[in-house]
Formats: sequence, C-alpha cells, structure tokens
Amino acid sequence: MSGLPPIPVASRRDVVADRLREAITSGQLLPGQKLTEVALAEQLGTSRAPVREALRQLEQEGLVVSYPYRGTEVLGVSQEEIEHVLVPIRISLEQYAFRKAAERLDADSVAELESFIAMMAAAAAAGDDSALADADVRFHDAVVSLSGQPHCLQIWRSIQPRVRAYFRRDAGHYADASVVAEQHRRLLAALRAGDEPELEAEVERHIRTHFAEPRGGGG
Repeated sequence: MSGLPPIPVASRRDVVADRLREAITSGQLLPGQKLTEVALAEQLGTSRAPVREALRQLEQEGLVVSYPYRGTEVLGVSQEEIEHVLVPIRISLEQYAFRKAAERLDADSVAELESFIAMMAAAAAAGDDSALADADVRFHDAVVSLSGQPHCLQIWRSIQPRVRAYFRRDAGHYADASVVAEQHRRLLAALRAGDEPELEAEVERHIRTHFAEPRGGGG
C-alpha cells in the first residue's frame, strides 16, 4: 500500500475520510487495492475507530466496498459506469436543477459561480488537477443547491463523490485544461439567459462533451 502521511491524533472520522477520499480520487489508492483498519490507522497516526467510521462513510459514497471475509477494497469508476449510469443521471438531474436555478438566479449567485470559474482557470494555469476538479464540482453543487429542490440535492450529493472521482481521474488528460473554465462560462451564460430549451441543450452538451472530446472535455 502506498504511503499516506500521518494526521494529528485529535482528528476524527471526517479528516480520515477526506484523506482517503483524496487518495482514491487522485489515484494514490488504486481500484482493487485492499484497505485494512490496522494498516490505515498506523499510516495515518490515529486509532482504528475513526478509520472504521471513515470506511463506512466512503462505502456509502461508492468509493470503497466491503466483502465478507475479504475486507475492504477501493472501487474504481469505469468508463462504462460513467457513460451508462452517471452521465444519464446527471443530464436528467442537472437539466431540471438548472431550469429551477435560473428562476432564482441573482447577483450574488452569479458572483459565486463566476468565482468557481475563476478558480478553474487558475487551477488549469497552475496544472493543479485536484483544484480543477474541486472547482468543477463546486460549480455544479452550487447550481443544484440554488435550484431549491431538496430531492435533486439529495441525489446529487449521493453521486457527487463518484462524479468528482471521474473529474479528478481525467483532469490530467486534458489537451488544454483551460477549456474547462470556458465550458462553464457557456453554462453560466445559458443560465443567465434563462431560455429553457437552450439551457437544457447546453447542459446536455456540457456533460456529454466528456465523451465527444475525451482529451479536451470537461465536467
């Protein structure tokens, strides 16, 4: 198992979960890799209890899986799963959420979304794949939250860790990572325009670009 830096003794489940989540989505921990409470607790410099709780949380997020008599393993995000499960769910959910968000959009919301786009541009310029993926997820999270639809937000939060995992997995493959910010500028422009058919079309184009241009697409 690749080395993970220790964390302060006072840290609890959330810090352990954050550390493991980042290791999984960045590829430091690989699909199929076995995770044991004892080894992780030793590497992270904590007790087994927060590790056990963190693994349960990550299993709920779909990033690890526990098997009887086999322990816990890292789950990968396959291209097949992305294309046939996550993308269709995202299109349906986000088309609805963007429509509802357009009705509630105000100056503060626009400023917040523009700040995430600026983060994407800065991360792309710095070659920071993790920050790029984070800003991308935060943009979509903000729109779904703005929609004011609790069930949309609940579904989004349930798939968000795996969505971030494939954003993070592919962030290093962009031919030109600056396109990610530009794609989100087009999304924001469509959101501000409020034309429902065009907004829905732009959301679908945006999500499907990942497959049309695998080396230049975004999330």
